[in-house]
This record gives sequence, C-alpha cells and structure tokens, in this order.
Amino acid sequence: MKKLLIAGTASGVGKTTLSLGIMKALQARGLQVQPYKVGPDYIDTAYHTKVTGRASRNLDLYMLEEEQVKYLFNRSMQEPDIAVVEGVMGLYDGKGSSIAECSSASVAKLLKLPVILVIDARAMAASSAAMVLGYKMIDPEVNIVGVIANGIKTESHFNLVKASIEEYCHIPTIGYLPPEDHFSLPSRHLGLIPSEELEALEERIELLTEAVEKYIDLDLLLELIEGEEVTSTFKPIIKRDYRMKTIAVAYDEAFHFYYQDNLQLLEDLGIKLIYFSPLSDSSLPMCDLIYIGGGFPEVFAADLEANQTMRRVLKVAHENNIPIYAECGGLMYLGERLIDHEGKSYEMVGIFKGESRMTKGLKRFGYCFGTAEEDTLLSEKGQTLKGHEFHHSEFYTNEKAVYKMQKDNKGEVWVGGYTKGNTLATYLHLHFYSHLEAVERLLSVGGKA
Repeated sequence: MKKLLIAGTASGVGKTTLSLGIMKALQARGLQVQPYKVGPDYIDTAYHTKVTGRASRNLDLYMLEEEQVKYLFNRSMQEPDIAVVEGVMGLYDGKGSSIAECSSASVAKLLKLPVILVIDARAMAASSAAMVLGYKMIDPEVNIVGVIANGIKTESHFNLVKASIEEYCHIPTIGYLPPEDHFSLPSRHLGLIPSEELEALEERIELLTEAVEKYIDLDLLLELIEGEEVTSTFKPIIKRDYRMKTIAVAYDEAFHFYYQDNLQLLEDLGIKLIYFSPLSDSSLPMCDLIYIGGGFPEVFAADLEANQTMRRVLKVAHENNIPIYAECGGLMYLGERLIDHEGKSYEMVGIFKGESRMTKGLKRFGYCFGTAEEDTLLSEKGQTLKGHEFHHSEFYTNEKAVYKMQKDNKGEVWVGGYTKGNTLATYLHLHFYSHLEAVERLLSVGGKA
C-alpha cells in the first residue's frame, strides 16, 4: 500500500502547503488520493477535501483508541490508490512533553506510515543535517524515508542541504519549495482561512502543483512510500436499529466543522442526513434530530441575524421538544446574542439565555474531557466525554452549566455545556467513535420537526 505522512519539524514550515501540492500533483498522475489530518483540526481537512474531491478524515489518538484509528484508516482506503496524511505541529509534538502521546510520530508508527520530513532550510546548509539526524535518532522506529527542504531560493543552496543530509543522515532529500507568497495560505484566528472563503484558491493550488512537479522528485517519492498494511480488531457495535431516523445537519459557510467519520457513522446506521443552511434556508426538513456543528458564525453574524425565519423555526423546534445537539459555533448560534470583535451585537436563536462574546485570544485550546453534572442528551450524570475545544469566544449566561470540564487529571478546571428541554449545546467537539454509547443515547430521543 502506498501511503505517507508529511510531517514538519515545527508548525509553520509549510506542511499544509506541501501536502496540498503533493495531493494535487499525485492526482494529476491519475492516482486516487485519500487525504487525512493528524489531530482534531477541521480547517486543514476542508482544504484537503477541496483539492482532492475526497472527504479528508482525522486520525486522532486522544479521542480514539489505536484499534479505532486503524479501523477507520483501513475503511477509507478500500478504493483509493494512495494515502496522504498531513501531520500536526512538529513530528514529535502531541499531548504534553512525551514524543509518543498523540503525536504525528505515534500515528506514523501505528499505521506504519513512511514519513517525509519537511524542514525550514532558508538560513542553513550543513546544519540541516544535524536537525534531521536528531529527528531520525530520537525514535528510530519512526520511518523517515525522505526530506523536503522548504524556503530555499536557489538550486545551489538546495544542493548544499541535500548533500549534507544525505551524507550524515543517509536519508534522500527529494526536493524543495521556493518561498513564494502565492504558494502560502493566509491565516484566520482558528488556523487557516476556510477553503470556501479563500479567493482564487484554484489558481493558487494550480501554481503550487506546478512548483511541486518542478522542484520535488515525485517519482522518487512514490518509490519511497510503500508501507506495510495494518489490521484492526475493532468492530463498531450499535445495538438498536435507526434506519427510520432522519437528522437535519446545519451545513453552510457559517457551520461546517464536522468529522467525516461522524457523518458516515450516522449514514452507516441507515440514518438519512438532510443538510440545511441557517444562512439561507427558511425552513427545516422533517427530522428526528437537529445537528449544528462548529464553524464561523461570528463572520456571518449579520446574515444569521437577518434570517429571522430560520431562527424562529429552530426555536419552535426546540419548544416542540425536537432534539437539538450543537457544538461550539452551534452553541454561539443558539444563545440570545453574538458580540463580534468590534463589539457589535447580533440577535441569534435565543434558546439559551446569554450571549457569546468574541475574544482577542484563544479561550480554550486543546484536548479536554467533561463529566456530566446531570443527565443530558449525550450522557448520564457522572459519565465522562472526551474531545477538544478550540474557540475565540466565551458564552456569558446565567444558565446552569451541565459539564465539569478539565484539561487533564491535574489540569485547569472550568464548567460548560448547557441543556434545556431536548437541546444540548457545548463548546466541546466530539468524535462519535470515541463515544458510541453517547451516540446511541442521542439517537434514542424521539420527535419530529
């Protein structure tokens, strides 16, 4: 099986740029490319999906067990010719100080992925070998098969870097990418700008793909990335039959943070997913459950406010006890108001008393877990859900929080998540495979909108 992990020495060395260019260049050779992202990020996967036409998937060893990650990887590789996995942060960065916990390296070892290491070589020559050798030696079980040197302007500079790495590290240096502004992707407060909003994305990707084909030895890359297949003992078990269920999923420019495996799990259970837009639709489809994911409601707050009909329809659905499950941006939408970065207030749905206020910095970032203080749509009192939070806002309310949140066993503690009737909204993002029992509990609540 041909598969690879594109990993960096740190964030900002060009992993996403190179990943997109390589994905597109391999597609141009007639290969079916299945993209993946290590960790919980939604935005990079949106780029992958846009470029390849195949839904990108997350490989996360905090939210998922090892056997589940192997199962989901294998399941999505039944048809594609090659797996291209984009790493997260530096190769060995993950949860805490351990190089083996939730890092790109740990995913590479689990899935037996050959690794292409991306380095920033713009201000070094022979010293690049020392850096690469450190990444090779700290865990020899991580199979680094090639190096790409980013930020190099000239072929003569690249040849110095290449000669040094290959002499001292015995790892092929398969190419470089010049530091061109039109290759890079601008950023927004949650990471990269969503693909729907990036102007001239296709033109940028086309230029990037041409550069990858010119400066990177793709023939050698394909020779280096033959990886051993892995097997999994995991089998998802859902006890009840949900084939008559219909879920209305909010999906548009404002709400599009969903794990593909979450949506596919629901479809695998025979559930019909019908997508609707809080921005532009005036009615909800007939459904048993409403699912509102995260996204950027603050960017589209004026349009969300202007669609009074949808806001009213959602509130009526809540009043009629139709179950509503909302994550992050969905929570912001279900409050009374949203206050943007300029302090302007916008009316939202109003199921929960209170308002979300945008903040200058991240208020919560990273993996965490929540223990239910009372029964909710997802959990019984005392049960724990693990996931991640990543937001530039806070929800100010007098509503009682229903989850005690914690970074880890000795970490920061806070409260969050709100329930009213059959509606649950929380900043916590969940991967459904990590809590199949919670999914069953959510689906067991009945009703029709």
